[in-house]
Amino acid sequence: MANKAQATWGGRFSKGPAELMLAFSESVSFDKRLAPYDIEVNKAHTAMLQSIGLLTKKELREIHKGLATLEKMIAKGELEWKAEFEDVHMNIEQALTAITPAAAKMHTARSRNDQVATDVRLFFKDACSQVVGKLETLLKVLLSIAEKNQAVFIPGYTHLQRAQPVSIAHHLLAYVEMFGRDVKRFQEVLENANWCPLGSGAIAGTTLPIDREFTAKALGFVDKRGRPQVTRNSMDSVADRDLFLDFAHACSVAATHISRVAEDVIIWNSSEFGYVELPDAFCTGSSLMPQKKNPDSLEILRGKSGRIIGNEQSLFVMVKGLPLTYNRDLQEDKPQVFDSFDQLMISLDVLAGTVEGMEFRLNKCEAAVSDPALLATDLADYLVEKGVAFRDAHHVVGALVALAEKLECPLNEVPNEKAKALHPKMGDDWISVFDLARAMKVREGIGMPGPKQIRKQLTRWKKQLA
Repeated sequence: MANKAQATWGGRFSKGPAELMLAFSESVSFDKRLAPYDIEVNKAHTAMLQSIGLLTKKELREIHKGLATLEKMIAKGELEWKAEFEDVHMNIEQALTAITPAAAKMHTARSRNDQVATDVRLFFKDACSQVVGKLETLLKVLLSIAEKNQAVFIPGYTHLQRAQPVSIAHHLLAYVEMFGRDVKRFQEVLENANWCPLGSGAIAGTTLPIDREFTAKALGFVDKRGRPQVTRNSMDSVADRDLFLDFAHACSVAATHISRVAEDVIIWNSSEFGYVELPDAFCTGSSLMPQKKNPDSLEILRGKSGRIIGNEQSLFVMVKGLPLTYNRDLQEDKPQVFDSFDQLMISLDVLAGTVEGMEFRLNKCEAAVSDPALLATDLADYLVEKGVAFRDAHHVVGALVALAEKLECPLNEVPNEKAKALHPKMGDDWISVFDLARAMKVREGIGMPGPKQIRKQLTRWKKQLA
């Protein structure tokens, strides 16, 4: 007699699995998250079975009525998930069987292999849409802050050393570009997920006369013209985990961008820099030192990025050596993508809340950007415009920097006669380059931090996100 707890596959077994094996092999503890998608797949699949004559209209009504009941129970948390039924699919089928005997026909012409492949594709489509929404919210926050701070300048850094002046707007727009690319990455994952694998069976489809395009349309796997999109190789359909890797990778890149923003703001917030004041709501204090205000939200965001990147690596290690087609290893693919999705979603909210509430200390920014050394390259360009080869101009300005250090004075306060002695092309107007407004005005090339360019980029992005 087949083991009742394993009614879907226990026919050739005389004994059921050991309790330890059940506890070890179950996946319902995490894949129950796919329940809403599994319900939709069951509805579409059974509707297709009825359309080809393998279910009666009465059986279809009973199945759909039962699925609607289960859907409400799941939403309310009333369905008991049982480990002995292994996964979300068998739990739903067993619960439906208790409602109507027609449920015994629901699994006709499919395997759990193509069933779960379809469920997760619906999940990825939904998840990508949600992430894109969060990213667009963050983009709007960054654009708002950039727009308000077009006239506030700080040093830009290379090697964490002061390099050249930029506006806060230009700095933030760099991250807007990064998160904008993240949007495209998730949109591409969504597009790749939009192919229906249902009907692929366990490996080689089915001998029954199913209509794969029917279920694809019913589940929304269609192109822009409404034409159904079905996967083209049954083995690839059930063995492929590219979508998991692509989604995890998109999460990793976005988390890396979040971490880099967090690091910049942590530096700006430090006492040594003091460019920003962070909102109390996203900071904590010290249990020992009463004066402390720690940027905890940003530090945790840095930590979350490592967790999300680790999830991607875990998936690669799992998949790299698997033969075609399905192997049980693959049930462990879901915790990583679920976790990456959850952590990325809350991270995007936290970053938006933190940066939206931060305020720039204008006096600190102004003091830092007043360093004339930030415009040393402008002086080299000044000499180039007078016909001096750049390498020679670079050497001359380097000598001027060394002279200023020797005289212990700012670069623009080196005595005129000493500066002019460094090169015959150094005119009386060399000091004019040490003017921040001038420096920004001459940086109006595409992608540069000139005021007109900043306004143009702000307009472009606002229009894109409207």
